[in-house]
Amino acid sequence: MTYPPYQALEPARPIQDPFADAPAFEEDFMAVLENTNLHRSTIGCVIPAYNEAESIADVIEGLLRQTRVPDVIHVVINNTTDDTAKIAAEYAGPHEIVTELGEQFTEVFVHDIGKNPDKKVGALNYGYSLVEGCDFLLGVDGDTVADPKAVEYLETEAVSDSRIGGISAIFTIDDKPIKGLVAKFLIAGQRTQFAAFNLQNLLRGRNMAVLGGQFSIFSTNALRDAMKANHQTTPWVKDSEVEDSLLSLQIKSAGYLTKISPYARANVGGMTTLKGYDAQQVKWTYGAIELMWPGQRGDTKGQPFHPNLRLRWFENFGMLTNFFVRVAFIILLAGSLSINAFVFSPVWLIPVAAAALLNLRIAMTMKARDNRDILFAVLIFPAEVFMWIRISHFLRSWTRFLSKKKVDNWAMQAKAERGGGSFGHWVPLVMLVIVMIAMAIIWNLLGPVVQSSILWVGWPIVGVVTVLQTLLMFTKLFRRHQGYQV
Repeated sequence: MTYPPYQALEPARPIQDPFADAPAFEEDFMAVLENTNLHRSTIGCVIPAYNEAESIADVIEGLLRQTRVPDVIHVVINNTTDDTAKIAAEYAGPHEIVTELGEQFTEVFVHDIGKNPDKKVGALNYGYSLVEGCDFLLGVDGDTVADPKAVEYLETEAVSDSRIGGISAIFTIDDKPIKGLVAKFLIAGQRTQFAAFNLQNLLRGRNMAVLGGQFSIFSTNALRDAMKANHQTTPWVKDSEVEDSLLSLQIKSAGYLTKISPYARANVGGMTTLKGYDAQQVKWTYGAIELMWPGQRGDTKGQPFHPNLRLRWFENFGMLTNFFVRVAFIILLAGSLSINAFVFSPVWLIPVAAAALLNLRIAMTMKARDNRDILFAVLIFPAEVFMWIRISHFLRSWTRFLSKKKVDNWAMQAKAERGGGSFGHWVPLVMLVIVMIAMAIIWNLLGPVVQSSILWVGWPIVGVVTVLQTLLMFTKLFRRHQGYQV
């Protein structure tokens, strides 16, 4: 065997100091660090969709137009009988999008889970199982279209503070495509209702009582902590009429903040029929009552002193006061006229003027206000009719709750939105007419002394309550709005 000739090793070269150019290298390295996001948060979007053929394309396109596109979008279709799945499937697959924040990638998945007894809750929990590895879950209703910067605003704030468990966008309803007198009236009322609710939450330190499913972002860490604290296997529970309100309470109880963004905005679908609006509001109010009242419906325990429910208590007490003042005023007015004891005073117009001015100020805080919003406030009559409609929802909800009658309010709302359902929304009005007729008959059977005594006691009581109501309205009227627009 021959070996290659021995070759002497070259003398070792002096080792070059890798830090010889340290100053220059350090500057370059720090510059890279300053411009590098060590952890880019991930957002998984879940869209529960039930018969959303008319709106699902706009919803998906609205997400694909975002300056910050979600990393993945899951459309979860359930119990659907229309073409929602077919329309959504046209957007399925990867999407490369260039926005002002740079080139972004997302993928749309469409899941038709068929018949689902848990309805929207089941779809949300199914979607959570698909995105629980992301940093954030973005919940979007199948009829909600957000402004192009909505996701960017929500993510920026959520990332800035680890205490935040969820942030809701500001919701309103686009009234431009609405046709029909009744539909326009109902949408104008709902826009005012949304504006007042959003404004109240903004002025409460931006602490959101309800992280609405319409367009809200949730920290998945907060969802896991809320599930653990309540011994749940899913974030949303099926034994609550208001799954979003309950989850908001649980996130808050787990030590996180529930916020409303002052910048992110979204247009949601409104109710354009009395049946649909009644069914939705009764479901919401009934569910809120269950949360306020101890020991209701399975494991959904009432939490009457929870900070997220303070606004709910104020709303219910306000509706009760509005109902009492209006009904008592009508009864006392009729009684006074019957015995020629009525004396008009211009002072009575002060509460009416205060209510109109308060509605006008709320309308002026709307970023996308129009003439219809202004007229709804200043004409007084539309707002008053809408208040009576809301009172009827309040009465139906409490009556249904106190009767302990178990009703599937989800199914009733779905049926009402399809144009079906009963005429239950007229029951409060019919009952009011019957009560008025009965009281008129009883009034005529009373003697003059008793009638005068009732008026002598009744008018001061109504007067005191009305004065307190008016003072509260003036307090709200002159409260600083801190530049917020809803």
